[in-house]
Amino acid sequence: MLRAAMSRLSHSRSPSPRPPKRAKFAHLTPEDFKNGVFLAPMVRSGAHGRTRLFCTAQRSVDPTTGVISYNGKSRAMFTTHPVEKPYLIYQIGSSDPELAVQAARVVMNDVSGIDLNCGCPKPFSTHAEITVSAKIRLLPSQEDTLKLVERIVNTGISALTVHCRTRNMRDRDAALVERLREIVDFVHGMGKGIAVIENGDCTGAEDAKRIRDITGADSVMIARAAEANPTCFSANPLDDVEKTFTPAYLRVARYLDNNWGLTKFCVSQFKAKHVDFGKPAQKHYRQVLNSTKGFDGLEEIVGAWTGEEDFKEIVEAIESRPPRLHEVATTASPSLVVTPSDTTNPEPPSSGAPLALALHRLDHPVLTGGDPLTPTPGGDLFVVTA
Repeated sequence: MLRAAMSRLSHSRSPSPRPPKRAKFAHLTPEDFKNGVFLAPMVRSGAHGRTRLFCTAQRSVDPTTGVISYNGKSRAMFTTHPVEKPYLIYQIGSSDPELAVQAARVVMNDVSGIDLNCGCPKPFSTHAEITVSAKIRLLPSQEDTLKLVERIVNTGISALTVHCRTRNMRDRDAALVERLREIVDFVHGMGKGIAVIENGDCTGAEDAKRIRDITGADSVMIARAAEANPTCFSANPLDDVEKTFTPAYLRVARYLDNNWGLTKFCVSQFKAKHVDFGKPAQKHYRQVLNSTKGFDGLEEIVGAWTGEEDFKEIVEAIESRPPRLHEVATTASPSLVVTPSDTTNPEPPSSGAPLALALHRLDHPVLTGGDPLTPTPGGDLFVVTA
């Protein structure tokens, strides 16, 4: 589901002694970023506080749900769940490479990679520890854009996402998709084999095929369309999401103790096609949603509060996916961990939390979902912004 930071400080404290360390796993490769349709980072739907403050966050695990929280002084700054790890790239926005490295090392054991949303053409010193990618916007000049791209690619990243708008352009301005073909050809011509991901004006899995044909991009990243209909990653996205998707979304959000305000914001953005959900039903739905101050009172929309069962179905669906060889999809099942409270940089996942799943990496670990172009609920590649 579209992700937002959870406000509750997590409840568990780690046992003593510390669980034994697990062996490190192979890095994601540039091939793992190819032939995918990814969920982009978005303000409010998935963003949280300042990178400098995140460097001091305390990690803890909810003993009931397994949710991992990185807590600030008064609230959780970032939350995730081990089931997301094979699909989760943590994006950091910072003009200070050293500060970005600090933040990356705080969270790196709960994610599969780090993305830099700064375009800083400087080697990132955690390359030896975790996969690193970068995301940029177009510069006004194509020549200057290519120079920047060359510098960034030469730092050793595994993937480059290009938002096909300049810094001064807004969402209402059409993305300059036609400029990407030259960038893709330039990057591929450098011979480093890194993936180029297009971002801008893609409406879903089917439209991603059109974007790739136009640009030659290795993959496509979706933002606003996913915010409007999280099932857009499927070849057959849902209609009438108010009754086909939102009820389960709200049940799972409550079970995982997602912040109500941010949950309500995400739900308010859903705007899918209506087939069997007429205007009177839409009006009543909005009245119920807008009148509530929390999850209580939503029974008319959600039915019974079966979030735990819904979440287990999600886990089972992820685990049941077959392996893929980069042109379709693959998955890995992560385990949960409880980390000592005085440990800033947590140990790799071991055991000790509910829903402990067997952690393994397949021969071809990737970031996309199980059946072609179909993600877990809410998107293939979970990305959050610091």
